[in-house]
Amino acid sequence: MLNASDISRRRGELMGFAIVLVVLFHISLPRQSAFYGWMRMGNIGVDIFLFLSGMGLWFSWSKSQVLRRFYERRLWRIYPAWLVVAALYYVPLFMKDGDGLRLAGQLLVNWGFWERCELTFWYVPATLALYLVAPFYMMLLRRDAAWRWLPVVAIVWCVAIQWVRPLHESLGYLEIFWSRIPIFLIGINMGQVIKEGRPIGNDGKWMSLLVFGATLALCVWLEQHLHGRFPLFIERMVYIPMTVSMLLILCWLFDYIPQKILQLLCFLGGISLEIYLLHVQFVLLYVQKQTTSYWLKFALVMLITVPLAWLLHWLTGQLAGWLQKK
Repeated sequence: MLNASDISRRRGELMGFAIVLVVLFHISLPRQSAFYGWMRMGNIGVDIFLFLSGMGLWFSWSKSQVLRRFYERRLWRIYPAWLVVAALYYVPLFMKDGDGLRLAGQLLVNWGFWERCELTFWYVPATLALYLVAPFYMMLLRRDAAWRWLPVVAIVWCVAIQWVRPLHESLGYLEIFWSRIPIFLIGINMGQVIKEGRPIGNDGKWMSLLVFGATLALCVWLEQHLHGRFPLFIERMVYIPMTVSMLLILCWLFDYIPQKILQLLCFLGGISLEIYLLHVQFVLLYVQKQTTSYWLKFALVMLITVPLAWLLHWLTGQLAGWLQKK
């Protein structure tokens, strides 16, 4: 039987699965490949992360509603690894023009994303922005449950951004951010349901399978046959029911998967931020020049990135611990 609480119990494994999807998505594949539409589905790994992040924030906020502590915990998890990787990437780029102010903006908030939608590390500034507003959304939820409808407003905003010309011309370049806000807010909304661990009967299991199968088939078809010919936010709205149903199904399937594989996924989930930061610009960029095989590129990227990500995670964890004691 499915249980909503399994999403929390299996959070590490789910995050590991999500980062594998993200890596698969970033590896190039010819447009004419029959696997192209499936490869593009790796994009949903971001939605899984944001849903789980929203859920985790609700758990954290329900234990201690202190803003300073809330923000400190988020920053200590993200900023040490981010600053190391951002310095390695951006400092050499900005040494040529000597623009120290722009370099500081890139290091602190990845200003290039907000200014012109530079996608190199877009997930970091987008996540930080969502973390910034999350406590205030959770305060509203505690005041009145009617605020749970805010994800619907976020969807309406995405439609407006796409087709209201003044909005599209001024803010449309941040579509990749706007279209991920609903799933993040839904993750927060689902926190209470997941914590209560409400069981989901057989009808719920079959409904989850139906929703996941229908949304997956639609998105694969769209990507395989119409990629580049429709606004991406439309597909990301379909990602919302796909994400929730996929998480429930994965939790059910994990009960039948060997423990060694689950341990590996949990390990990858624990260093997923570091894998994200390192795998494209520092590994994939060079690996894809050596081979045209999609799966060989994936294997090489993971074999090289994972040890580096673990080392970065350990070093920055040690540094963060030392600084916090000071």
